[in-house]
Amino acid sequence: MAKYYVNDDAQDDGFHEVHEEGCVWLPKIVSKTYLGDFITCQAAVAKSIKDHYAKSDGCKTCSPSCHNR
Repeated sequence: MAKYYVNDDAQDDGFHEVHEEGCVWLPKIVSKTYLGDFITCQAAVAKSIKDHYAKSDGCKTCSPSCHNR
């Protein structure tokens, strides 16, 4: 299982990216919310959509299978 975080600041297209712990982009994010430990990025994105931001998507770098835009 991996720890996942969502960026509290939306991208230019309005989506909030979900990142796995260890992602090269995670240290650069000023404001992020811990989502929890998940087996898949799909579960982490679903949690973000349900509890935080309806427009959530996986990071292209650390969660490419969840990056759908």
